[in-house]
Amino acid sequence: MSSIKIRKYQEEDAEVVKEIFTMGMSEHVPSSFMHVLKQPLFQMALMVMVCTLLMSSKSFLLPILAATLVLAATRQLVTYMFNSYIDACLKKDLSNIGETYLKQKDSCFWVAESDGRLVGTVACLPNENAPECLELKRLSVSHSHRGMGIAKALCRTVAEFTQERGYLAVMLFTSVVQTDAQKLYERLGFVKIREFVAPEPFAKVMNFTLLEYRLDLQRD
Repeated sequence: MSSIKIRKYQEEDAEVVKEIFTMGMSEHVPSSFMHVLKQPLFQMALMVMVCTLLMSSKSFLLPILAATLVLAATRQLVTYMFNSYIDACLKKDLSNIGETYLKQKDSCFWVAESDGRLVGTVACLPNENAPECLELKRLSVSHSHRGMGIAKALCRTVAEFTQERGYLAVMLFTSVVQTDAQKLYERLGFVKIREFVAPEPFAKVMNFTLLEYRLDLQRD
């Protein structure tokens, strides 16, 4: 098994960190598209459109073409939503990781190395709405190195950092389509405390739910 080393972020890691983040987020496009297709409102609207066109045109071809176009457009919208989120993150905290996470109080950014290759990331900073918590962010592991306990080790690094600084808990947000992440957090003792639909207009239409998790830490 490859040796895994977790260390603090360095400026020369910037491009690889951005690449790992971008690839990790892009992987959720197919599952998010399937999530949309399973929504009753979407299915009903698609069925009404197909039936209406079938009755009015007396042809199977037009409804099939229309349904195909709707599905293609929906896939493009899902892709656009994720690309917009990725771009926003790359322009915000990931544009200057050192300034955002290393120079601020009670914040940090770590990377995981396997045989000298950067394969994972995680960060934390104080949560604005829960002053007793640090928020875990930017957890991502390269697809080729999953199943090796790297994500678990990164989460524990954040938990230890949080406890050392006297905070009561670690919190994080994930999405309904990130089922593997949900299982990981729950195995580590995180408890889901809230579900809510993302505020973006298209996210509301597709019922894209965000989940908030919290891990309470033992006090010394």
